Amino acid sequence: MSDEFIGKGFPFPMRINESGSFTLIEGIEELERSMAVVLSTAPGERPFRPAFGCRIWELMFEPIETSTMGLMEMYVQEALHMWEPRVEIDSVLVEPSDIDGAVTIQISYIVRSTNDRRNLVYPFYTIPPEED
Repeated sequence: MSDEFIGKGFPFPMRINESGSFTLIEGIEELERSMAVVLSTAPGERPFRPAFGCRIWELMFEPIETSTMGLMEMYVQEALHMWEPRVEIDSVLVEPSDIDGAVTIQISYIVRSTNDRRNLVYPFYTIPPEED
């Protein structure tokens, strides 16, 4: 029942299996791939679904500060709430990474069909300001 609710989908990039058919992913792998697609898409990128995506891309040129990380958390929660109904977002935590211009986004979520608690870590890279 739980995999039926989660469903099946195409991986990105698409692959062909040994029988010559398209490979499909299912279960948690498909769910997390779907969440990553939402987060990696900027609104306006998809012609027939201009609202699809995550506004986090608006912050690409912003310095990594407390207020910016708070906006990132809010944008991630909004996007996943809107575009991934199979999960309930428990928490989103954005922390600076050791890599200059990068943050780590830790998403704790619950799979609605199974009540399974899971975590997804999504890296996000900003463009650091040029030094004078």
